Amino acid sequence: MTNQKQNRWLTSAVLFLALLAFVGLSVLPLLGGLRQTPNSAASPGTSPASSERDRLMNEAKGYELVLQREPDNQTALRGLLEAKLKMGDRKGAIAPLAKLAELNPSEPDYGILLAQAQKEAGDLEAAAATYRTLLDRQPNSLKALQGLATLLVEQQRPQAAVGLVQESLDQAIAANKSKPNSADVVSIRLLLGEVYVKLERYDDAIAAFDKALEGNPKDFRPVLAKAIVLRNQGKTQQAEELFATAAGLAPDRFKDQIRKLAATEPGAEPTPAASPSPSPAQP
Repeated sequence: MTNQKQNRWLTSAVLFLALLAFVGLSVLPLLGGLRQTPNSAASPGTSPASSERDRLMNEAKGYELVLQREPDNQTALRGLLEAKLKMGDRKGAIAPLAKLAELNPSEPDYGILLAQAQKEAGDLEAAAATYRTLLDRQPNSLKALQGLATLLVEQQRPQAAVGLVQESLDQAIAANKSKPNSADVVSIRLLLGEVYVKLERYDDAIAAFDKALEGNPKDFRPVLAKAIVLRNQGKTQQAEELFATAAGLAPDRFKDQIRKLAATEPGAEPTPAASPSPSPAQP
């Protein structure tokens, strides 16, 4: 097995783990528009047909006219956003997203989408600033924490990424001491482990997952996370036992994906893991 194939398996497995960290959290339906590849709108196989693109452009212009008269009209802002995403216009999506985030400060999904659009457009500093604003407003926002940590890793700032998540973890532990169950410590530990995996610090990742499992023996996520890392390290028997345990502990809607992941060799391409994400909810 080549290291490249092994790393692809691990990347897909960690994506699945990252999705599981947010079980129970709502996600905007439009999130999928930003998760397509940046050039997908330009490729002949995926771009809308000319007539469809013309329709979307006219639709966008109509919404823009409404917004000239009513800049805070959220129906028009969401319509413009959807049209821009369907056209693959990431930069064009930023303005309506920024306005929606401003108008809905208690709804973090708009801010998450804004940061992702800014990142796709290449404005990494703006994306980081958006994530930090979200974390200042809602320190327990796991999506913002994961987004900013991933951004720091991609910017080759590993210590900053680890420090960010570790600081959030320390704050969550302190919060739970003063007010039990006020912060999701287990999910933050999973995010810390995810960062370590991305940095190829596998022993640290396993330690983070073991910590997440302490006091939470029925939570399948740390068990699955550890199985993924052990499989990647070639410790097949230990990994298989943990995969089986994780599948036994997991809710029914995740069991098949876990079994598929367990049956996929690290040198092969696993099935994309987007399907286990929670059912989307409108903001």
